[in-house]
Amino acid sequence: MTEPLRFDGRAVIVTGAGRGLGRAHALLLGSLGASVVVNDLGSELSGTGADSGPAHVVAEEIAAAGGEAVASVADVADERSAGSIVELALARFGRIDVVVNNAGILTSDRFPEMGVDVLMRHLAVHVAGTFNVTRAAWPAMVQAGYGRVVATTSSAVFGAPPLIGYAAAKGALIGLARSLAQLGAGDGIRVNLLAPAADTRMVLDPSLRADNGLPPLPADASADPTRGPQEVSPMLAVLAHESCPVNGEIISAGGGRAARVYLAETGGLVAPGLEPAELLARWPQIVDGETTAIPQSTAEYIAHREARIAAASPDRHLTDG
Repeated sequence: MTEPLRFDGRAVIVTGAGRGLGRAHALLLGSLGASVVVNDLGSELSGTGADSGPAHVVAEEIAAAGGEAVASVADVADERSAGSIVELALARFGRIDVVVNNAGILTSDRFPEMGVDVLMRHLAVHVAGTFNVTRAAWPAMVQAGYGRVVATTSSAVFGAPPLIGYAAAKGALIGLARSLAQLGAGDGIRVNLLAPAADTRMVLDPSLRADNGLPPLPADASADPTRGPQEVSPMLAVLAHESCPVNGEIISAGGGRAARVYLAETGGLVAPGLEPAELLARWPQIVDGETTAIPQSTAEYIAHREARIAAASPDRHLTDG
């Protein structure tokens, strides 16, 4: 029988932990021995309002089960407030080993009718929130020579027209997390992204389902246990654990399925001096996916590109523009 992964002696921050995925993450990590800062502003799905109840309820659930937890109702989108989450972890537990950036909001938006305020609201919570909490925790992790950071992305990065602001924010997180992964590697810090698939209030909300072209749920519909947040949290635990086998990766999890999501580039076409019409005529060669590369960094991407150019034109050298 496989031994369970344990987090004894580890201090963990989980943002957006009052409900849904964050709650499931916090409860699982607490049951595995982690000391947990349960952070949740308690806002509505749209990001409005605040309620201190959810964070305290989850912290109490962890404590009632024999674990150690403290509630935080700080706003991750505010730099000073986000810093207080880390200060609380250090004051209560004396360390910070794991940051799970799960806090998020979601509103439907129609382009071009939507204003830039909708976009900025999503960026503030998803991207700036992840940046703020991770930045505050980073010095302690560097000093300890150890850390695990998980950012929450989404399948929306593949394109979600009714969710322009949300999709843009989730895509931005990929560049942020992968850059931090490379930065932290030398200090024992690993940063990865989790793309969850679960029936949360983001998925079940009737208005959001309508906006996304999904049929309304039957009045007597019951929750599918295989689609619950608890099916995502085991993968979160892997990415948060000291034995995490990857860095800078995107892992999809939910519904009993786990998979790797990655950015790739085709071998492409090397033929300098082509006119636009000639490029169009040779389009199949540009997009042919028979030969692909999966760069793990910008440096690897440039090396792959230059190698392809050099192989076709040994004397030609390009710089990145």
